Amino acid sequence: MTISEKVAYIKGLAEGMKIDDSTNEGKITLQMLEVLSDIAITLEEHDDTFDDMAEIVSDIEESVYEIEDELFDDDDDYPDYDDFGDDLYEITCDKCGEVINVDYDALQGGMLVCPKCQKKLEFDLDKFSGDE
Repeated sequence: MTISEKVAYIKGLAEGMKIDDSTNEGKITLQMLEVLSDIAITLEEHDDTFDDMAEIVSDIEESVYEIEDELFDDDDDYPDYDDFGDDLYEITCDKCGEVINVDYDALQGGMLVCPKCQKKLEFDLDKFSGDE
């Protein structure tokens, strides 16, 4: 039962009791019922406004998540280096300066493509030692 319904029920009880508005007690009781009715209406309006605002905030939040994914979700462009283990090597592109982390298996091919500028990076694996 909503607050408005409860107030309407109490008003109905007051009418059934035939509260006399010519007495001081009757005047104050009927005025309190009117105030309760106004409060109930105001609360329902605020609830409606709150529901509308909650829906708008939810839509904004969803849009922000989509924008965030667009801006910051560049993991698809690069492999997941967690799968390679502990032995990663850094290769720096001499054209754009991009640092590329690769494992030993990727180095064995002798060539990489820079994910930033697409330059082919060729190197001789014999020049690499375990310390570099």
